[in-house]
Amino acid sequence: MKDNSPISETLDFKISQMLMIGFEGTEVRAGTPSGDAVIDAITNLHVGGVILFDNENPSAGNIQSSAQLKALTASLQSLSRVPLLIAIDQEGGNVARLGPHNGFPAMPSQKYLGDLNDPALTRSYAETTAATLRDHGVNLNFAPVVDLNVNPANPILGALDRCFSSDPQVVADHARAVVEAHLEHHVLCSLKHFPGHGSSQHDSHLGFVDVSDTWSPVELEPYRRFVEWGIPHLIMTAHIFNSHLDPELPATLSHKILTSLLRDDVGFDGVVITDDVLMRAISSYYSFDDTLELTMKAGVDIILVCNNLIYGPDTIARAISILRAMVERGDLSADRIDQSYQRIKRLKALT
Repeated sequence: MKDNSPISETLDFKISQMLMIGFEGTEVRAGTPSGDAVIDAITNLHVGGVILFDNENPSAGNIQSSAQLKALTASLQSLSRVPLLIAIDQEGGNVARLGPHNGFPAMPSQKYLGDLNDPALTRSYAETTAATLRDHGVNLNFAPVVDLNVNPANPILGALDRCFSSDPQVVADHARAVVEAHLEHHVLCSLKHFPGHGSSQHDSHLGFVDVSDTWSPVELEPYRRFVEWGIPHLIMTAHIFNSHLDPELPATLSHKILTSLLRDDVGFDGVVITDDVLMRAISSYYSFDDTLELTMKAGVDIILVCNNLIYGPDTIARAISILRAMVERGDLSADRIDQSYQRIKRLKALT
């Protein structure tokens, strides 16, 4: 039976709210490694959110049908004493966890909509997406992509028609239509991928990506517009390296990029979430311990770990222990943890 007593906002609890995990399976079933791990992570460790994938993803399929997805999200929320963020990548086009393969309608790509350049039409499609997500218990969409399509051959963005345009105003206008439509249905959105992945020539899922010679400051413009508009949203980091912004660390791990640039220069005070820290651009070069420490020092609020069993059944407990130890030895302040926790609380109140 779910414990409905008031929860104690301990340091461990606040840290747990800063973790979002993926898991295998179309139901949460005790007695399986993944089922036991996700039940423990939500019920006992109090992680703040989960991410869902479709069954075309061989490592973490969670979605088979409409009825199954509704049952899954309801069971996930029933395990948690505080509302979970339940996230999905539903951009449309080539990146859509809900589609004809699992009983949902196809939705157009961002490039298709950007080429038409009718924000009202983009909003109409976004309203359909948002209503579908809300009806199925999903309250966070990792969309829209606000990367500029400056390299149409980019294998992970341009080549997959994931960008609205190379024009920052067009990108910002269509992204605004998407976010506002989602918020009407109490579904959150995350702009991605900061500080701009559109000029890359390689895929950060597969390894190191250097945009030092291709990135330009215009790629920050959609983010600046959103800060000016004051529209609630999250921002997802890019695992790209840019020596002009930080000569040592990729964006996800960089204080110079996530605090000095995003917080102080661009002026964003909302929730910053990493892209999956198990992607090879990070995991091939940094240990799990170092990744956790560096993301915290960089200014991240939520760490996304798409395989919560990657280091065994104690992965999430280990993550909490690592971050707690940082506070105990003075490498990270309790106030810094609380700052992220308060941002997450404010965000969850919108769902």
